[in-house]
Amino acid sequence: MANKRETHRCDNQVDTFSEALATARQMQQSWLTYGVDFVNFYVEDVDGDWLETWGNDEILDNSRLDAIKEFLVSNDSVAVKVRKDLGERSLFDFAVNLEESWRISETNDRLSAVRNLLAGQGNSIDTDLANSLLVKLAEIL
Repeated sequence: MANKRETHRCDNQVDTFSEALATARQMQQSWLTYGVDFVNFYVEDVDGDWLETWGNDEILDNSRLDAIKEFLVSNDSVAVKVRKDLGERSLFDFAVNLEESWRISETNDRLSAVRNLLAGQGNSIDTDLANSLLVKLAEIL
């Protein structure tokens, strides 16, 4: 009974692989036949603004990013220090990068990423501010 089940699973994997291989071969043939224009067969809105808007949904519909942005514009003492430290740099860009840094699972790596974000271009690294920021983020996220 176990052998039949394993054979059935292997057959499914072989079928899936065969379909993927056939699709890849068809795409390659289209490339050889039509050149760069083969993209028109595989991409729905090839002339649209999909490249410029790539990832906007992820940024705009992100509750963690919203919480970070709200914190950064708040009157919290850490947020005020961060804004002062950023100077003329974009607060939105900092928030996006901070949200990406928050995805890092290793605590030391996350701290290093936040310190690098705060350091920016030639600024000195304020380790205390980075630690305080991480503590605040842990509270709100």
